[in-house]
Amino acid sequence: MMKRAILVTAFLVVTAATAAAQSMVFVVRHAERADGGTANSMMGNDPDLSDAGRARAESLAAMLKDAGITVIFATEYKRTQQTAAPLARALGISVTTISSKQTAALLERIKAATGNVLVVGHSNSVPDVVKGLGVATPVTVGDAEYDSLFVVRPGDRPSVTRLHYK
Repeated sequence: MMKRAILVTAFLVVTAATAAAQSMVFVVRHAERADGGTANSMMGNDPDLSDAGRARAESLAAMLKDAGITVIFATEYKRTQQTAAPLARALGISVTTISSKQTAALLERIKAATGNVLVVGHSNSVPDVVKGLGVATPVTVGDAEYDSLFVVRPGDRPSVTRLHYK
């Protein structure tokens, strides 16, 4: 009886430790661009966020400030950096820049991270990141869509929840 109790306790400790080690990953597209452009006009320019985009970035920061975010990844573009900046400031952490062309490297960094992670990407990269984290159900992000927040839960069968924020 005592052996069984010890085994059950050991199992629960290992299970709890494994669950605690699994991070939540929040994935968003950058907020609205000042030039009103779409993914097709993305090449060759690097616009700032619009007023609406700056307001959305502040909203994201307010929404995630207590979410246990320990790492923020964003691409090299101003719009992703500016979307991530309010939360980074609120948490006192730096934004880690990953090239928009380095999705595999980004996925490795996400998987190695401890704590919860925010990824700020683009309409064409957010679906790739969600898929790369093992989610079987494909997601899409339209060119005019800036309000989706994907919450990826890792595990044996990773899943995603799509939320919308203003």
